[in-house]
Amino acid sequence: MTITHIQGKDKGKVMLYALSTCGWCKKAKALLAKLKVAYDYIFIDMLEGKERNIVYEEMQKYNPRGSFPTIVINDNIIIAGFDEEKILKELGE
Repeated sequence: MTITHIQGKDKGKVMLYALSTCGWCKKAKALLAKLKVAYDYIFIDMLEGKERNIVYEEMQKYNPRGSFPTIVINDNIIIAGFDEEKILKELGE
């Protein structure tokens, strides 16, 4: 499984579950980059077979709808979909 880490300001554990072809996911990555926040991300559509299923099921524990992007902050704050206001608020920006 390839989880990519982006260096930046420490705002806690930030994980972005995304699709490589998703426009909203690209917007979420761009916003996190603009904020210079450290985060990890994984493109679920780039995984194959069992690995894809495992990561998708992991994401669904946070977001049962299974929508993208899904941002998880410190394992307890879940932002389903691209919601710039909520992302800014939860990251203290």
